[in-house]
Amino acid sequence: MKAIRRFTVRTVLPQSLSALDALAANLRWSWHEPTRQLFSEIDPVIWRDIAGDPVALLGAVSPARLAELAVDQAFVQRANALRDDLDRYKREPRWYQSLSGAPKHIAYFSPEFGIAAALPQYSGGLGILAGDHLKSASDLGLPLTGIGLFYRAGYFKQSISGDGWQQEAYPVLDPDGLPLTLTRHPDGAPALVSLALPYGRTLHARIWQVAVGRVTLLLLDTDIPENEESLRSVTDRLYGGGGEHRLLQELLLGIGGVRALRIWTEITGAPQAEVFHTNEGHAGFQGLERISTLITDGLGFAEALQVVRAGTVFTTHTPVPAGIDRFDRGLVQQYFSGDLLPGVDVWEVLALGSETYPGGSHDVFNMAVMGLRLGQHANGVSQLHGDVSRGMFAGLWPGFDQADVPISSVTNGVHAPTWTDPMLLRLAEDKLGTSDTTAAEWDSNAVTDADIWNVKNRMRANLVADARRRITDAWHGENPGASAPAWFDEVLDPDVLTIGFARRVPTYKRLTLMLQDEKRLASLLTSKKRPVQLVIAGKSHPADDEGKRLIQKLVRFAQDPELRRRIVFLPNYDIAMAQVLYPGCDVWLNNPLRPLEACGTSGMKAALNGALNLSILDGWWNEYYDGENGWAIPSADSAGDAAERDELEAESLYDLIENQIAPRFYRRDDRGVPSRWMRSVRHTLATLSPELSADRMVRQYVQQLYIPAGKAAAAISDNDFAGGRELASWKNHVSSSWSGVSVVHVESGGLAPVPQVGDALHVRAQVQLGVLDPADVAVQVVYGTSREGDELQHTSVVELSPLEDDVTDPLAPMTGTIYLDGSKTFAGTVTLERPGSFGYNVRVVPKNQYLANSSEMGLVAVAH
Repeated sequence: MKAIRRFTVRTVLPQSLSALDALAANLRWSWHEPTRQLFSEIDPVIWRDIAGDPVALLGAVSPARLAELAVDQAFVQRANALRDDLDRYKREPRWYQSLSGAPKHIAYFSPEFGIAAALPQYSGGLGILAGDHLKSASDLGLPLTGIGLFYRAGYFKQSISGDGWQQEAYPVLDPDGLPLTLTRHPDGAPALVSLALPYGRTLHARIWQVAVGRVTLLLLDTDIPENEESLRSVTDRLYGGGGEHRLLQELLLGIGGVRALRIWTEITGAPQAEVFHTNEGHAGFQGLERISTLITDGLGFAEALQVVRAGTVFTTHTPVPAGIDRFDRGLVQQYFSGDLLPGVDVWEVLALGSETYPGGSHDVFNMAVMGLRLGQHANGVSQLHGDVSRGMFAGLWPGFDQADVPISSVTNGVHAPTWTDPMLLRLAEDKLGTSDTTAAEWDSNAVTDADIWNVKNRMRANLVADARRRITDAWHGENPGASAPAWFDEVLDPDVLTIGFARRVPTYKRLTLMLQDEKRLASLLTSKKRPVQLVIAGKSHPADDEGKRLIQKLVRFAQDPELRRRIVFLPNYDIAMAQVLYPGCDVWLNNPLRPLEACGTSGMKAALNGALNLSILDGWWNEYYDGENGWAIPSADSAGDAAERDELEAESLYDLIENQIAPRFYRRDDRGVPSRWMRSVRHTLATLSPELSADRMVRQYVQQLYIPAGKAAAAISDNDFAGGRELASWKNHVSSSWSGVSVVHVESGGLAPVPQVGDALHVRAQVQLGVLDPADVAVQVVYGTSREGDELQHTSVVELSPLEDDVTDPLAPMTGTIYLDGSKTFAGTVTLERPGSFGYNVRVVPKNQYLANSSEMGLVAVAH
């Protein structure tokens, strides 16, 4: 018989153990090893079975065990000491507090957050990245608040049928059994946000709070009595439902998220947010809610838009247009034609998401396009992805070279305390005197190759044991009451070279590239001299049948009796699995279609644990591969078609494993240590650990994006938003007058017959400005290496200055600055800094103190 309702009954702890409640309520336990160790000692079996969830543990442990611990003075003292340490951690100044001019409050919006397995509100890399961002923000002391949605069924729980097909289940979460606190007004009433919908309906949501160290995460939940039945399911599943359901989720995330943040700051007394960071386009509507508020305060739409843009950071994560949310334009028009956003005209909204560039569709509303138009500060998530993004969105800045599109890059990072195995942490503490593995001196003689190798062997053995347990549990789930096959106990070998592959399963990540030549792969797996084993995991989106077919093909291959001890697919990939899988692998495999991997942080987590990467030069690996930290799979970009490309790249993959990776792994010294392999492991730990850290990433966000955005927002908002009013008027004037701007003539001189490095090139440009003033523009020399087709590469910019006024004959040499046709002369000097081919051109772009980038307005006039 099934229960008609489920709820969680919380344990009442003895008074002496009250510290456990405080420790369990703050998700710092998810990355603080001393706290996790304390909870694990309460009941190691339950702790393992519930995947390290303190709240579930305290609800499952027996009263007798709690009574025993309540009188264990040593345990009580440890618990109290850890609670006091948490209090200090939340209170004491950290890195951010040493900065001057930094924002007092940053709002971080994301549709998913992967913080711990105990709070399954994530589907993959985007959510894990968001969770790691919050954790490092906490460690560094950022005054940051996360905003997301609380999905009652999270993403989905994956199982694999007997024929290898992915099956989805959606267990309903009980918020009372999770580390959540309901946001309440001082009178005790639950705080609600409300959105006016078409046809007189209203969507309400309550606000859950999650303590993530020093950071608060707000999650909006629509499954409440105040909503009609159809609206209670808006936050039912992550990435579930059709177009209108998804739109409702994103309206709630953006508009409702800003309203929830406003309520939370009023209740807590926290300062108002100065910078708003949107993690991908899903939360883009947050800018419209802020515009609506400013219109209510007396600004016009164009003025409010400038104010909002100044303080907004937009991060794009997708390298392909198909990965962007695009809604039916008519549907968006329907929702914004009513009372959803007071003062905001629906046509202004539609213009923000309109694809007004070659190849764009008039019938859709593009969330990423809106995000870029609402955000003055934008970035991709690796250097290569930044370049790909500049190309993908170049249509928004017509006339500019791809390199000038105002999208920068901050390469993703991963939170080292979360993803580094406790055994490696203890090794760093014991041998190197630090628990911070990103700062440890891994190339020091204080730790030997044998020390690290022994830890790697133990981590691999942990993975083997965990994999056997998981496939056994999965068998029992599919075959209740039946005994698991005996060979399950022989799956994988703790002494065999282990290659890991785990991620979401869209087609471009090529889960089955390894199966291109099944006989070749089988020979690698079953080699007597140098065997290889593969541990694979991943989920396909429930609506992606092609991804499911890839999983099925892999699972069926792994079921071959000759191979099943050397290759295994682990169902239900999640944080708990990943924390054992990454450390247990010797090599991490990633073989996407280049350049479709925006970053690929799974390989980062493996590297933090001393695994070597084997990857296509895509995402983060493109900028960090150095020849010693792993292997690069050559990209067959010139292949005739996709099939040939797969064949060539798979062949390279097999060759690398057989001829380079396996020989290096199995070549041992007289101590049984693979010394050449360990040189690469040490190098990886020493050089990649600090670079791949989310602390590095968050520091970059602060210095490159948050501080500039905060200063821009403050400047444009001073004196009753005088800057916003001025900028809106100036932009309108410049845009309407830009057709009158042109470069009439360019001349240069000053060089010897054979130019040399250090010579000065004098440049003059005659520029027609129409009704604009010289102060409205920047006239720039853009110079660099000139290659085939005269395209400039590796460019630099020098701004020319207007010369003193002097009316002259228009046919005379350029000795003055105002001509009879109204044009003006600008002049300056370019120093030749490097040998080789040289080229230059002159362009005119808008110039204003409130612009973050000269290409921001998408206006340019270039000499021809």
